[in-house]
Amino acid sequence: MQFYGIDALIRIICHMLFIYVSFWAMQSIRIEQFFKAQLTNQVRLLIVLFSIVIGYTVSSFFLEFIALCRNLFIVFFQ
Repeated sequence: MQFYGIDALIRIICHMLFIYVSFWAMQSIRIEQFFKAQLTNQVRLLIVLFSIVIGYTVSSFFLEFIALCRNLFIVFFQ
């Protein structure tokens, strides 16, 4: 039962890390210039939401890849 708690903690940390990295990378894009000047708060919210989507997707891929490698390791070396 303790394994599930550790796995959940690792998943949460991984998701948050990749969301942060995605947000950090999205800061380099000057997307505000394509929108009206008075909508800067909405553009920032859009960047945050895109960062969550991209970060969660990349994190899910990374975690699934690690799980597949772990399963292959278990099958071949058991």
